[in-house]
Amino acid sequence: MTRKVSAPFTFFARAAAGERPRTPAPRAPGGREAAVWGGTSDEGRARGQPAGGRARGACPRSPPGPLPRGPSSSPTRPAPQGPGAPGASTSRAGPTRPGDARGPPAPGLRRPESGNTWSLRAKSAHHRVESFACQTSRLLSVVSGGGQRRARKACRFGGELPVPAAGFRSGWELAGLGRGGGMSEERAAPASAVSLGEVRSWPEALCRRELPSVLPQLLSMYQHSDNWMEHIQILKVIVEMFLPHMNHLTLEDTLFSQVLPKTVELFDDMMCELTSQARGLSSQNVEIQTTLRNILQTMVQLLGALSGCVQHVCATQESIVLESINSLPSSVLHVIKSTFVHCKNSESVYSGHLHLVSDLLQALFKEAYSLQKQLMELLDMVCVGPSGDESGGTLSTAAGGSEDLLFVIHSLLDICSVISSMDHAFHANTWKFIIKQSIKHQAMIKSQLKHSAVVSGLCEDTLLSFHSCVQLAEQTAESGAQDTVDYRLFQKTLKLCRFFANSLLHYTKEFLPFLSDSCCALHQLYLQIHSKLPPSLYAAGIPDPQQEEIAAAFLVTLDLLISQLLTFQPFVQVVLDSKLELPCELQLPQCLLLVVILEKLPSQPEGVQALWCTEGQSSGASARLSLLGAVFFSFEQCSAELSLPVRLQGAQGRGRAAAAVTLYQHVCVRLCAFIASVHPSLFPQLDTALLDAVLSAHMITSLLAVDAWCFLARYGTAELCAHHVTVVAHLIKSCPGECHQLTSLSVLLRRLLFLMAPPQQVEFLRNFSPRVAANLLLWQCVSFQAFPAELREQAALEVCRAGADQGREWLSGPRRLGELAGLNTLLSALLAVCTSAGDALDSAQRAAVVDVGSRLWALLDVTLVRAAGCLPEQVTSQPSVQQTLSLLCPLLGFFIQTLDPQLISQGVALQASLLQREPPDHVCLAVLEFVASLGRLFMPQALQDEVLPSLSSVFALLLVGRSWLLEQHALEAFMQFAEGTNQEEIVPQCLSSEETKNKVVSFLEKAGCVEETAAARVERVKQEKGVFSGPFANSAAAEGAKGSSSQPYAKRARPASPLEEEYRSALRAAAGALEVLEVLLPKAPAPDWLLGSVELLQQRLGGLRRGLLSGARLDGVAVDSGGSITHQHVL
Repeated sequence: MTRKVSAPFTFFARAAAGERPRTPAPRAPGGREAAVWGGTSDEGRARGQPAGGRARGACPRSPPGPLPRGPSSSPTRPAPQGPGAPGASTSRAGPTRPGDARGPPAPGLRRPESGNTWSLRAKSAHHRVESFACQTSRLLSVVSGGGQRRARKACRFGGELPVPAAGFRSGWELAGLGRGGGMSEERAAPASAVSLGEVRSWPEALCRRELPSVLPQLLSMYQHSDNWMEHIQILKVIVEMFLPHMNHLTLEDTLFSQVLPKTVELFDDMMCELTSQARGLSSQNVEIQTTLRNILQTMVQLLGALSGCVQHVCATQESIVLESINSLPSSVLHVIKSTFVHCKNSESVYSGHLHLVSDLLQALFKEAYSLQKQLMELLDMVCVGPSGDESGGTLSTAAGGSEDLLFVIHSLLDICSVISSMDHAFHANTWKFIIKQSIKHQAMIKSQLKHSAVVSGLCEDTLLSFHSCVQLAEQTAESGAQDTVDYRLFQKTLKLCRFFANSLLHYTKEFLPFLSDSCCALHQLYLQIHSKLPPSLYAAGIPDPQQEEIAAAFLVTLDLLISQLLTFQPFVQVVLDSKLELPCELQLPQCLLLVVILEKLPSQPEGVQALWCTEGQSSGASARLSLLGAVFFSFEQCSAELSLPVRLQGAQGRGRAAAAVTLYQHVCVRLCAFIASVHPSLFPQLDTALLDAVLSAHMITSLLAVDAWCFLARYGTAELCAHHVTVVAHLIKSCPGECHQLTSLSVLLRRLLFLMAPPQQVEFLRNFSPRVAANLLLWQCVSFQAFPAELREQAALEVCRAGADQGREWLSGPRRLGELAGLNTLLSALLAVCTSAGDALDSAQRAAVVDVGSRLWALLDVTLVRAAGCLPEQVTSQPSVQQTLSLLCPLLGFFIQTLDPQLISQGVALQASLLQREPPDHVCLAVLEFVASLGRLFMPQALQDEVLPSLSSVFALLLVGRSWLLEQHALEAFMQFAEGTNQEEIVPQCLSSEETKNKVVSFLEKAGCVEETAAARVERVKQEKGVFSGPFANSAAAEGAKGSSSQPYAKRARPASPLEEEYRSALRAAAGALEVLEVLLPKAPAPDWLLGSVELLQQRLGGLRRGLLSGARLDGVAVDSGGSITHQHVL
């Protein structure tokens, strides 16, 4: 049966633990391919033997079939060319014959007796040869017939036989193995040496004594052999019989450098053959199955031989220098990596037939697992420099040792990327070794280490383990129990997350100056992790207990990592990059990261604070925002989180538990705390950032900046607050017209006035007196409630007096449309007085305001309604006229009980006519304020007959608002009128349709719309955020950057007038007269009267120009030939 795997640990971990082989388990939760290995075979478990082979050192069983050849198409490997080539044949030009004395014999394996010949004694010698031939036949798959004949022929020779040139052969040719299929003809020699079986039986003393003479022969045999199994047998004899007696100081030169390159080549050949043959594996193809199993058995034995090398060096009691064994780590790591890669890809390599070789693959993985552990133990013992002093020795010695160590660390990095999803414990131990060795030898290798590879690998593994942890937390929530397997696995995975985070923290601390290229990976790691945790809209459904565990065990380490990186300029550049573009799910984490930095920065030195709070640009890098500028920019991108709003853990007060706060509160509180503790040298940067944010086109950003500015004014002295008020007042006066910047500055001034001390308020009234027309722009922004009673009354009196006087002056003047901007300013100031200081006005002041308002209303009524065919879409399309209407309606609504009934009737009729033309929303809202105020008015019957029909039409048009905001205000205004009026009969008349009645009834009953679930609302907000962050948002921002203006639209081209030709003729005549004067002046002196006449002509030209700009004075309304009223015309 297939066992369900519910954790990101693979079968390889069980292989290392020695469990029974199992069929492949499902893919691990990371999505990575992983086969599942482990254990020993049933037959060999009792004896402690690995699956697929005998105990180490024992002769293997005879394989059931021939092993495949290597990738070469030829049956034998070509002999190396030249005498100096590795593995070149040492045979003479002609074959060596028995008794031939020409030339010295080639080196071979010699018998321990004295002399260089053996005495053949008929049967005994023949029996020895036959005995070893039987042993070899059990090992090999095929015995070469030619080898048998040559061996028997050699045995029949009497006397003394020379040692074969190519070394010992047992009298039986090793044939049919590996790539070559057998030994080459030039090295085929009669049996004349001791068998490997005899060598295995030698005692330790004999091996030690014969080491100098036997080892070169064995090495020569190893180099010249083309047979896989022969390689393995010779290697095992060397490792098991002679390696323990060799001097560890000379191992590299005498053994490792000669044996291990050939061993690696052999392993690669077997791996290539294994991969190519595995594609044809099936349960029906017994031959390929047998071939693959034989190759795997051979590879297991090869890994066992390498383990013997590592174990021997580990057992050495003396100090080992890495350079003295440099071939061993590199060769072992190459073999280990190839093994792990093959095991990881085994599910695809073996095409669904993994179970046919799973036991041997488990044994192979287990052997590689054990070999790497032993190698890491060895490398932990060795010294990089000579005599254990890494700082001593020659320069070349130190350089060689550091290069070897770098190769080891970088190779282990590659292995980490392979085994990350195979065995998490083994993976973590490998990382632990890498970090330990890097820090231990950092003085030698810190400038050559691949720091970016180390950091990116740690970040990737941290993120992968974190994602596994989140998935397990979600599964725990589904099961609803704390003692399940998923929960225990969650705790283990959380420990793994903490390990990787701590390793990253430790490595960053030690190698921070070298991590310039890794800052982006560290930044992304922080954002990615926080995007999967609340309060992110993209967070997983993690229960609160698991959230707390993750925060306590894992997020604390990330917080320390940010503290370490605060002083690192490349990290500052990455975080504050002006061109940083983040997807929607990372925008809130970026904002939270900047807020965390705001909290940490006050404890840093002045230089670090200046680095974060100052804009700049490094060479070759993009511009860098200031920290405050980045906070405001990131904050405005969190529109979805602000609209829900999301909740964060608030600060814990003394004696009370921490309460959840909105994102706005979270950012605002920490921003104000930073302002209170910022270094004084950074005040200019603070002021600049706050002003830029106040002038932002995003309302929520501007509001946050206004809140922070008000905190600064309140936290500082009264003089500082007064200075800020003066600066803001001058900024408002410098605004060119109606724009979002003026609105934001007006809100800031209104709030700052409440924070001023009374003496400074008196000074403000004196410096910006309402009697000056230019200052009325400020007083429209003021709430008179900010002043004390006496000062409030004085300020209201001055504003009303100045507004009334300027209003009368405008009404008695030309009343040009282009001058409506000034009129609107005084109307806005008068409205501010009425709404915030209406009780401070006496009857005379009220009468003056009502008089100006009534005359303006009458003028608008005549101009807009009774002008010949000129209504109203042409005049009301002008922004200045719209603004006048939106100011007059609430201003007259404030004095509704003192207005003339006829004016009220005309006003309601005008509003009904305007609403039919669908004016802008702010005009509709002003109309709503006026009609809502009618509920306070007692209307006689005559007035009712005139007003009620139009009023019913107004409400009917407004209650079917074209936007939800306008509809809501219409319902509120209607209810205010219905509750206050004594004309109850009009209420049902305003509800013209069944739909409108249902809206009003639902509003009265406070019945909401269809209930929206929390999940549905989050999804909707996420979709809206995606839309607003797309091209639509960019175009909207571009339009917002252009700003708006209260100036009228440009005059459009008019059609040709009947008098146009007469104008052209008169202009040509005037130009001709001037040309005549220019011709006469050089010919004769000008008369005395000419200068005066020219000046008079110039004055007339000026008057003509002014007339063209402002239009001629008309008694009613000026209309061009196209019937449109333009801004040069008068009212």
